[in-house]
Amino acid sequence: MGTETRLNIDRLWHGEEALSSERVEVAFTLAGPSLHVTVDASFHGDPAPPAPPGRTDGLWNYEVVELFLANEAGHYLELEFGPHSHFLALQFDGIRQLVRQQPPLSYRAAIMGRRWQGWATVPLAGLPTDLTLANAFAIHGLGCERRYLAACPLPGPRPDFHQPHRFVSFTTVSADDRARPAAPGPD
Repeated sequence: MGTETRLNIDRLWHGEEALSSERVEVAFTLAGPSLHVTVDASFHGDPAPPAPPGRTDGLWNYEVVELFLANEAGHYLELEFGPHSHFLALQFDGIRQLVRQQPPLSYRAAIMGRRWQGWATVPLAGLPTDLTLANAFAIHGLGCERRYLAACPLPGPRPDFHQPHRFVSFTTVSADDRARPAAPGPD
């Protein structure tokens, strides 16, 4: 099994501290032929997408947690996970240079009161190689109450998560003393 990396989403996208009630943890492991991802997040009760659970375009318009993994060459993977078992996976070969809309993945989520958890497995075949950089984000709220959170805040006049050159290395993230064990997935 590979080394688990944990990202604590505890800041707003520009760096201000997030409320304790909206913090999220994303854990991931690059192990053998697969990437395994676990999400542990506050549930805000935003409306679910009108599509059935599964792959959902435009998922960033709903309550969502996003994991970005990149390499030094600027190739990156964007994985989006919702509390109602919706997901989206996008692969880029440069900033917003989409090359693949749906790398294969399996995903399931469960809402448990005021929290939700999600579990995903993504085959590594065909994905960017030498992934060493990461960042994670959470989005929730409606209209002017919309909130954009980040594990590693990013500069700019508005939220822009497509800044892979500003992500942190896995070893930097792994050393985060605030990490706590991820919850196991359901059987």
